[in-house]
Amino acid sequence: MAAKKLHLLVITPERSVLDEDADMVVIPAHDGEVGVLNLRAPLMCELGVGMLRFERDGRGTRMAIDGGFAQVLDNSVTVLTSDVVPAEDVSDAMASSAAEAALKVTGSDDAAVEARTRAVRKASVLRGLRGR
Repeated sequence: MAAKKLHLLVITPERSVLDEDADMVVIPAHDGEVGVLNLRAPLMCELGVGMLRFERDGRGTRMAIDGGFAQVLDNSVTVLTSDVVPAEDVSDAMASSAAEAALKVTGSDDAAVEARTRAVRKASVLRGLRGR
């Protein structure tokens, strides 16, 4: 008997980016990665800047996401994010631009530190996707 699939939906403010079944999903929660398999208990979490990964029929797919929220309910994973970039769309120029943007964030107040941390994380995720 085949295991039941999860349904994965990734949405940005502009469009629905992904709407398909998956065997497993890993989401970058704000405090670490969360793996989701069939029959996972319900979950709602804030997402950090990171890599969304999912596997379908033995084939893995990776995407960079820029924070947001995720809900897991009834074998369905819904990801709401401001921006998503599939691994195959990441260019050297995009990764370099993100690294340059991280260097330009200045200031020492809490908001500046948080913005710099997010920018550095985004550059790191894009470089990681590009490097593989």
